[in-house]
Amino acid sequence: MAMVIGGPSRYVQQKNALSELSSFAKTLGDNLLVLITESGKKRLGTIIEDSSKNSDVKINFIYFNGECSKKEIERVQKEAKRVGANVLVGIGGGKTMDTAKAAAYYEKLAVIICPTIASSDAPCSALSVIYSNEGVFEEYLFLSENPNMVLMDTSIIAKAPSRLIVAGMGDALATYFEARACSSSNAINCLNGTGSLTSSALGKLCYDTLIKDGYKAKLATDNKVCTKAVENIIEANTYLSGIGFESGGIAAAHAIHNGLTAIDETHDKYHGEKVAFGTLAQLVLENSSIEEINEVLDFCTSVGLPITLGDLGIKEIKEEEIMKVATLACAEGDTMNNMPFKVTPIDVYAAILSANELGQAYKN
Repeated sequence: MAMVIGGPSRYVQQKNALSELSSFAKTLGDNLLVLITESGKKRLGTIIEDSSKNSDVKINFIYFNGECSKKEIERVQKEAKRVGANVLVGIGGGKTMDTAKAAAYYEKLAVIICPTIASSDAPCSALSVIYSNEGVFEEYLFLSENPNMVLMDTSIIAKAPSRLIVAGMGDALATYFEARACSSSNAINCLNGTGSLTSSALGKLCYDTLIKDGYKAKLATDNKVCTKAVENIIEANTYLSGIGFESGGIAAAHAIHNGLTAIDETHDKYHGEKVAFGTLAQLVLENSSIEEINEVLDFCTSVGLPITLGDLGIKEIKEEEIMKVATLACAEGDTMNNMPFKVTPIDVYAAILSANELGQAYKN
């Protein structure tokens, strides 16, 4: 089996990058369909439009409806056809970006991803996570190519609520541990190959950066300022984790996240917040050392990531609900199968409850 590493054709990270959108886009096309939320358009519309002044780049807007569902993807496809777009631009959070990537994939268009937050590792990947219209996980859509360009405007990202960059840290936290598990099992990564020295090294660098700069970045973004620590965490959340998870592979942490989406109380929690708890549960499954678990608990607590089911909004633990999460996490085709040993729903059920107890004990 071949080792495969993937990534965007170009990754750009700088302050005020969005003001140069049209200049960057000209290498790909001159008729842009920009997918953005209505509130995002109010905040950033003038910057985006001004970027095309004194150029022949045309900009069209379409508002994102809030969920990366098949229905929403089809709606964006139809609009791209209607305006004759040759580049699709996704500006916003993870679900906006995943919708743009999926629509561009089906329409065979170039795609530029411009996150306004660093809340997940979605921007760089050749992957869209598809949900139902109600927000329940349905499937992974593996794309034939990574985005043509990822444009990170750090001045905008730093001004977002700090909970969002912290959620990105939660998503990035899983990268090292899941790649490690996939390496042990020689599992197939998201690019239909196996992991490599490069993907393992990126995952470890991602983790080390979180431990070194995560708390400092959280404090800076609490005050809506961009420091070197913030720059480093944006890179870790987006590029290191993005390349690391896709090329290294994903395992139990994300599978448990997928199961947790079936519990209504977790729907107001971000992807990375649920992944962080899934990472703790994966460490329990692996019977990791208490030193390693405590380092993760220390980190999560310092930045405000969930370490108990109560932190995820699950105030009453119901056996049937947790077993439903565990069963969904072990569904055929999900990434629990990438673990280096057989995992059953009973195992996951036990790991979730044990992770919750570890979190409670840490708090006490």
